[in-house]
Amino acid sequence: MLSEAVGLAVLAALSPTAMLVSAVFLGSANPHRTVLIYLAGAIVMTAIFAAIVFVALRAGHLQRPREAQPRYGLRLGLGVAMMLAGGYLWRRKPKPPDPAKRDKRIISRLLAKPRPWTAFIVGLLVYAPSLTFIAAVQVVATSKAGVAASVLDTAVVIVITVMFAWLPLAVYLLAPGQTVRVLHSCDRWLRLHGHVLAVAGLGIGGVLLTLDGILGLTGVVA
Repeated sequence: MLSEAVGLAVLAALSPTAMLVSAVFLGSANPHRTVLIYLAGAIVMTAIFAAIVFVALRAGHLQRPREAQPRYGLRLGLGVAMMLAGGYLWRRKPKPPDPAKRDKRIISRLLAKPRPWTAFIVGLLVYAPSLTFIAAVQVVATSKAGVAASVLDTAVVIVITVMFAWLPLAVYLLAPGQTVRVLHSCDRWLRLHGHVLAVAGLGIGGVLLTLDGILGLTGVVA
């Protein structure tokens, strides 16, 4: 089950916005402090929501063998929701930016002048829970593992989900100049292809969860 949760966490981590934010913060006047505070916001948001999902599912006893139908029904529902979200996102293609109009999105406004105190808010907003992250946590919460092992697995899911908040900083500490250049190259690529990446993450995760739910409900897997 951990491998499935890790796979979904990797898909949740593939956030174009998270990568763009890291590129902006590492190019700020105080990159180390700014990115660390951004990471703190990301961890707080994901940890709180993971705890809520984990406790709710454990309270429903979905980890018990006799609750197989509700457990796989949940996975099927999440899988279908992710595919629908991916389809909606695909149809709602991003509009090219209009230089004549000021971008009023809160994240864009906070990133316009990067400061450590705004980095925490950005971390909270960027890592607001996604369907893919919820799917990863529910895999752990509904597994047969004990509470201690499940909490550890949930921590692994969180670390992977916020990967693009801490990984760029780790690489930056080893090679700051090269890291900034690579991030700026990624920034341009993500602005062109980030929409496709987001759709692909939802689609892949949705298909996997839907298949898992169908196989569980039909008794193919226990």
